[in-house]
Amino acid sequence: MGVQNKKVAIIGGGPGGLTLARLLQLKGVDVKVYERDADRSARVQGSPLDLHEHSGLAAIRKAGLLDVFKKNYMPGADQTTVTDEQGNVVFSDHYPDVIKEEDFGHEYFRPEIDRGVLRNILLDSIQPENIIWDRHFLSMEQQNDCWRLHFKNGSEAYADLVIGADGANSKIRPYITGITAFYSGITMLEGNIYDAEQQVPEITELLRGGKLMAFGNEKNILMGQKANREIGFYASFKTEEGWVSRSGLDFSDRLQVLEWFKKKYAEWSDLWYPLFENTSVPFIPRPIYCMPLDQDWETLPNVTLIGDAAHVMPPFAGEGVNMAMLDALELSESLTGTDHHSIHDALASYETAMRKRASGIARESLDNGERMHNANALLTMTEFFGGR
Repeated sequence: MGVQNKKVAIIGGGPGGLTLARLLQLKGVDVKVYERDADRSARVQGSPLDLHEHSGLAAIRKAGLLDVFKKNYMPGADQTTVTDEQGNVVFSDHYPDVIKEEDFGHEYFRPEIDRGVLRNILLDSIQPENIIWDRHFLSMEQQNDCWRLHFKNGSEAYADLVIGADGANSKIRPYITGITAFYSGITMLEGNIYDAEQQVPEITELLRGGKLMAFGNEKNILMGQKANREIGFYASFKTEEGWVSRSGLDFSDRLQVLEWFKKKYAEWSDLWYPLFENTSVPFIPRPIYCMPLDQDWETLPNVTLIGDAAHVMPPFAGEGVNMAMLDALELSESLTGTDHHSIHDALASYETAMRKRASGIARESLDNGERMHNANALLTMTEFFGGR
């Protein structure tokens, strides 16, 4: 098919884009990742990720990175505590010796890894000259059969094939489709706490190095252990789409956000207040969007999408990064395999399967979001984890 003789540009250096670069590099493809960050340490990475056997972990295996993943994942971080709004534990699967290396390969084993650690594993697996930093994508136009790419710093590049891995607000997506995401009705307010054992000892003890989900009055607090004794958490609640701008909140002001929490989560215990008093500001508001479940478009011959750029969805099934890494795996195999006569055919085959797969997962994520934010959420989620 000749992709090995083409220049491939991946826009975006998140888990999906980096996984794809690694997989294509292993096949001898001339691939470059264009990342807007100035360097690999330019921003704080988000919450931990749990990788799934048939998606994220399948891509890690194919990339030849399972051994280094095993050395860096967080044993026990997938164990879950569920509480009510007062902090009363109603479910926990924190049992001694439950996490063992031989659980790799089990369908329901979902090892957690810090997002920044995973990114570094992937970056270290890619030849340094194939990661181009400080390349904030602005636009591109076709020149004959290739693309001329323009970046914010004034630089340009050329590619025969462009792959948008640039997230929910993708600038590549409009070149392919005008379909846009819809608001799910849920917004999450993200916080990060350094040196959590010292800053929030009571909550750290409740978390126990794993994940914690607190449900009450149609609202949630969701949190997880990160590397370097950090905790990442989200206050998750239903609200109108324009809440972020209409709230009037200064998200760099801890006291102001704490006062908002006391009013919005009025029935909740003061146990949770230290989260807001000790967060490294600014808090990050995240309205949750989802692509239409029936989205479709006509495949173009030399540009495609992976991850959130293709199918942003709510995080309530833990599938976002897993789907992005599976996209990378399936696209790499489609492009470098022998089943297709042209790159266009390979892209069409990938996109058709990807949209169908992502639609089912997005439906599950939307449904889970509703379950987690209704009046019976505590009972529903306790029964779910107990049955699992």
